[in-house]
Amino acid sequence: MNRIYLLVLIIVFNFNASAQQDAMYTHYMFNTLGVNPAYAGSRDALTVTALHRSQWVGFNGAPTTQTLTLHSPIMNNNLGVGLSCVNDRVGPISMTSFYLDLAYKIHFGEGGGKLAIGLKGGGSAMSGSLAALKTETAGDNAFNNNIESQFLPNFGFGIYYSKTRWYIGLSTPRLLENNYSSNVVTGGTDLASEKRHYFLIGGVAIEMNENLTFKPTSLVKLTNGAPVQLDLTAQFLIKNKFWLAPMWRSNAAAGMLVGFQFTDQLSAGYSFDWSFVNKTYTYNEGSHEVLLRYDFYYNHQRKIKSPRYF
Repeated sequence: MNRIYLLVLIIVFNFNASAQQDAMYTHYMFNTLGVNPAYAGSRDALTVTALHRSQWVGFNGAPTTQTLTLHSPIMNNNLGVGLSCVNDRVGPISMTSFYLDLAYKIHFGEGGGKLAIGLKGGGSAMSGSLAALKTETAGDNAFNNNIESQFLPNFGFGIYYSKTRWYIGLSTPRLLENNYSSNVVTGGTDLASEKRHYFLIGGVAIEMNENLTFKPTSLVKLTNGAPVQLDLTAQFLIKNKFWLAPMWRSNAAAGMLVGFQFTDQLSAGYSFDWSFVNKTYTYNEGSHEVLLRYDFYYNHQRKIKSPRYF
């Protein structure tokens, strides 16, 4: 297994990557700002969301991701601003990203929806240590170097239309297909290449009765060089406090989300998904996510006019 892992890393370091690279989230419906900047300020409060994902637990070098987002409306809710920070690690390689988000909202009158147009700007850098790899030959100088790539800027955009009980959005968070290089490792050749991703998201809240709300959501991810990925989640919200949601990811995984709304401001969630492709389930113990979200309401917002379903 170590030899296979080493061979895969060598291939990644010497050729442009052509598969999906953006971090994967089972809690995508709670982490919308991570894929669409137009979502900034949509919860009418300063919202902070923290997420940790451990993918394929038990598999050496498996991906782990930490995400922190915060966003808030400003200027009478006509604008939304946000900040997104992501640390994504695979094996000895880490990709760290920082982005600012800005959304302009168009209101369509009493009872109407809101159309938001968002921009995202920031950048990413790659780092890591090849010395963490186990090699057949001890002291191999080719694997004693650190990877330090330059911080490369990028930008993206998105649109997000929402009403009280449903939403739909389209976005591409990074338009530029940057090439990362490291003189130490590759002699100036490309280390990796970003690929442009497109996201289509949507969801609806259907009140079954006064104690139960059904909230199906979906995410479609499209990028060159990889199959189209579809996430479907069927969330059941019980008494606006507890949720339970089976999920399915095309050609990849199935699992379950659970969560609890402790107060009007604090909620937490956990998810487990199990890979069923190419017998990868025989080498790992599934993927786990933990989510925390807190809404900082202003004094005059203590009373919520309507439930925030998304």
